[in-house]
Amino acid sequence: MPKPARFCNRCCFCLMKPPMPASPDDLFAYFESLNILHQTAWHAPVFTVAEGRALRGEVAGGHTKNLFVRDKKGTPFLVTALEDTAIELKSLHRQLGASGRFSFGSAELMRELLGVEPGSVTPFAVLNDKDRRVSVVLDAAMMTHEVLHFHPLTNTGTTTIARADLVKFLTATGHPPRIEVLTGGDPNGDTPP
Repeated sequence: MPKPARFCNRCCFCLMKPPMPASPDDLFAYFESLNILHQTAWHAPVFTVAEGRALRGEVAGGHTKNLFVRDKKGTPFLVTALEDTAIELKSLHRQLGASGRFSFGSAELMRELLGVEPGSVTPFAVLNDKDRRVSVVLDAAMMTHEVLHFHPLTNTGTTTIARADLVKFLTATGHPPRIEVLTGGDPNGDTPP
């Protein structure tokens, strides 16, 4: 009886097949390898900031939103800020030194680079960006919070980690973050009404 075919990372079949994106369990294992404490609450899918507010009640820490954008040359950026921060996309490209105005990245590009679906964008998704194409920008006002809340690669959960551990995670994945004061935010942690 012939042996089943085996493929390596040098054959055409293996090179054409994209790797599977990381799962929440893969993310948590990566956290543990970095000694990052984390806690996750599982819930119904959340697609908007308003849905998240209704679901969580009063939970301390920085609650966030994430924008996956690209500049005119196609360079991808992941911008993470407090949920109420008003981000002025028309001028943000100048502040970040991007090539022309930002537009939202397509769902296909999001899947390709971050391995997540629309509604599940999170800075944790850079775990899937092995080529380090995505630049990560964190809101300075968000970084005044001791703990931060993000989706764990799916919008059916919320994972809480310390802000220092977020930077540790991003740096370990090869995505050292830029911390910037974003329009609508205040570096003291206050957001406009």
